[in-house]
Parts: sequence; structure tokens; C-alpha cells
Amino acid sequence: MQNRMQVDLQSVCPGFLDIIHKVDALYVLRFLSFRSDLRQLARLRPATIRSIPGIGVTKAAMLARWQSSAVFGSEIAWVGPMIVEDAKRLLQLKGAIDSLEAQLEALVKQSLLARILDSIPGFGTISAAEVSGEIGTMTRFASEASLAIYLGMAPLDNSSGKHKGTKSPQQVNKRAKAAMMVGMGHHIRKVAESKAYYEKKRTEGKRHNQALRSLGRHITRVFWSMVKNNRLYEEKNNLLLHNFMIARENGMSFQLPNFQYFTELALADKIS
Repeated sequence: MQNRMQVDLQSVCPGFLDIIHKVDALYVLRFLSFRSDLRQLARLRPATIRSIPGIGVTKAAMLARWQSSAVFGSEIAWVGPMIVEDAKRLLQLKGAIDSLEAQLEALVKQSLLARILDSIPGFGTISAAEVSGEIGTMTRFASEASLAIYLGMAPLDNSSGKHKGTKSPQQVNKRAKAAMMVGMGHHIRKVAESKAYYEKKRTEGKRHNQALRSLGRHITRVFWSMVKNNRLYEEKNNLLLHNFMIARENGMSFQLPNFQYFTELALADKIS
């Protein structure tokens, strides 16, 4: 829908996208749906434009630039109403998404697994809720290795002769794996030590997803320990995670359960 609206705008109102680049921004959608006829938007007074939620002085000035040179294609009479309806529908969808995320936030607070995942940098409400929902209960897993396989963070060796590669085990939960990959992608943007490990794997020849899974394998070990000991992630000890990953890579012993790395959950927060 967004892509269609963008194509339609380019067709009947080409100068708009040259000035307003992010067509899915809330203020843009509200502006486009403010009148039933897009041509009326070019004649709105500055005060009227600033009355639209999300539009301040800076954004109003951008829209004024468009107004000063606004031109419309010959198909505006019938394509324009489609753009307005698409803008209204996108606003509705964004509102529905915000409502669902608010509900997820409430559910995350009720789940120990989700709260622990949500405490890991990069694992926001959606990723934490989806992964914890797919896991269900940790009693299903005999070890952190079996959890890593289930989450898709421990691919099986598929090398043969000169060919080196991996394959996904049949036990992988694809929804949980996808949510983990999203979380890991955000994680490396927030934690410098994890980013360094990811870059190290890339320099070793691993592709993006392979490097993320290598990091995810270590994060799964950490997550396992956090759950078993009812602990949350503590960002100030990111360096400990980095040392842990390097030690594991080199076959060295490195025990996490000293838990300088985590913040203990308050007893009242524990889920029975």
C-alpha cells in the first residue's frame, strides 16, 4: 500500500516526493488525508498546516516549499482520492500496530522469559515476545545446546570434500529464528563488543547471517544462564560478554555464573 501510494504521488504530484522524502511519516500521512482533494492541500494556510498534529515550524516550512511550486498531473481527479484513502488506511494500520505493541509490552512484563530477553540490548518488545512465545517453557530443553538448535543459532555442519557449509536442523523453529535474527541485527548496533565480534566473523569469511548466528550462539548461552538464575542483562558488563565469546572461540574455559554480568531480579518480580 505504501509503495503504491508513493508511485501514485510520483505520477500525479511529482514535486511532493522531491521535498518530502519519507512518505510514511505520520505527519505526512495526516497532511495527505487532511482534505479529500489533494489539490486543496496546495492552498492551505500556514496556520492551518501547523494545526495538523506532528507538524511544527520546520515541517510546515518544507510543506510550504512544496506548495509554492505544486503541480498536479492530469489523472489527479481519480488518482488523488486513492492516495487520500491509502494515507487514511496507513494511519489506521499504524494506530493498530501501536495498540498491539502496547498489549505486547503488558504481556512481556508478565513473562520471565520475555523480560529477560527484553533486557538484552537490541531485543525489543516484539522480538522478545515472539521468541519467548515460541519457546514457551525452558523445561522443554535439556541443555542450552538444544535451545540453540531450536532457535536456529546452531546450524549443523554440512561440509563434504572441498565444500564447506552448514544446514539448518529440522528442529529449528523458523519464527523464533527470524525473531532472533532481527534481535541480533539490532544488538550489534547497540553493543560495541558484540559488533567487534560480528566484524571478526565477517573478516573470517562468514556472510552476514552466518556471523549473526555465531554471535547468536553465544547470546543463547548467556540467555540460558540468565533464565536458570533469574537474572537480567546488565549493559555495564558488555566487556565480559566479549571475553566470554573469545574464550569459547579459543576452546578456553570461561564461566558466566559469577553473575557480575547480570542484575538480579527482585524477588517480587519472579514468575512462579
